Amino acid sequence: MFDRIKRVLVKSFIGAIALGYLLAEIARYFVNIFTAPLLAWTTRRYFRGVIPSTVTSPHPTLEALIAPAVAFVLLLSLWYILLRWLYFTPVVEESTTANPETTS
Repeated sequence: MFDRIKRVLVKSFIGAIALGYLLAEIARYFVNIFTAPLLAWTTRRYFRGVIPSTVTSPHPTLEALIAPAVAFVLLLSLWYILLRWLYFTPVVEESTTANPETTS
């Protein structure tokens, strides 16, 4: 069953398109690793007097860093696994044997 799915994904280029989209998402999460702490720090400075200090965490920049970093690592590993499965192992072709009676 997985060989049939793999063959369809490779032959119709759906796998390549999906891997490209996944790679774009990985790049987005990589950028978010650097921008999310900066955004959290800026937001905290902007709302310093509005939000009481008991509600906010003492280290919002580190908490903002964790989610995109974990998503980046998980998506990158998923992308690598799919890339190896689809394109580094050969696609098994269905062998159709020709009937000697029909070929003349």
